[in-house]
Amino acid sequence: MTGISLFLVSLFTFVELNCENLFDCRHDSLKQDIEFTPEGDRRWTKNKYWNKLNNTAKNIISCGISDNDWHMPDLVALCEVENDSVMHDLTKRSPLRNANYEYIMTNSPDERGLDVALMYFPGSFAPVRHYPLRIPPMKGMRPTRDILYVSGRIITGDTLHVFIIHAPSRYGGEKHTRPHRALVADKLCSAIDSIYQTCQEPRIIIAGDFNDYHDSQMVNKICTKGIVNISASAKGGNGAKGTYKYKGAWNSIDHILASRKLAETLLSCKIHDADFLLEEDTRYGGVLPFRTYRAWKYRNGFSDHLPLVARFKLDTSQAAAR
Repeated sequence: MTGISLFLVSLFTFVELNCENLFDCRHDSLKQDIEFTPEGDRRWTKNKYWNKLNNTAKNIISCGISDNDWHMPDLVALCEVENDSVMHDLTKRSPLRNANYEYIMTNSPDERGLDVALMYFPGSFAPVRHYPLRIPPMKGMRPTRDILYVSGRIITGDTLHVFIIHAPSRYGGEKHTRPHRALVADKLCSAIDSIYQTCQEPRIIIAGDFNDYHDSQMVNKICTKGIVNISASAKGGNGAKGTYKYKGAWNSIDHILASRKLAETLLSCKIHDADFLLEEDTRYGGVLPFRTYRAWKYRNGFSDHLPLVARFKLDTSQAAAR
């Protein structure tokens, strides 16, 4: 159709979610996961496991609601998933089984066996290459999760570069563990520099649990690479002022960052705090995330983190013309 201008817009939805201990029931002799087995302290049975899977699926499905419209997320970045078996059950045997999601995940040296994964809808994203970025631990640092890198084609025909991270926790103190997260930032920044060497205006998304706030040294360093924290001011609609609540204070340690070229197409970024993902905070007031366990008491909830949902408006007219 030469000479005819086509204007087509496609909605692209990206979700980030820390699932909170999505373990199967089997003990991995190479990992410290005995807590989440039928014999462990959590008494983690098959019934509890499948409740967790179904609740995680419900959480993800609900992220597709936008005003009066509903659109299944195109990409979902997941933290705290144990292994390939868990991801297979989530995508092929849970309420997500009819959504036709595929996934890519890491196999990290994390001592508990937790990893990160990218779940994608093949009609929206076609992976081209992927690999883990290993973080060599410094002295006194426990092995941590790999960064997952995936590049692929989106519906516009452009390449999208995705990084998923779950940075080292603050266990042992924020100041003491700050250099551990700086290692992750250094590795990530080097990978971003490599992308810029081959593409002037790349489309990049970085998402996950940073275990750091939006104004931290780690996040600020990443943002010096032409990256924008599109979730910095994200809020919920039902009382959530962050993705995580600790001792009565809301904060966001989960983030979605994007390169400037992609950030220009952002329609919205919010914390998804649907009513069923929340419960009353009887100690500090207000609400808090409805998690699987409260201390050691099983609650059959969802996660101690709330998901982030970013929606982009992609111009597909050039792809249609081709």
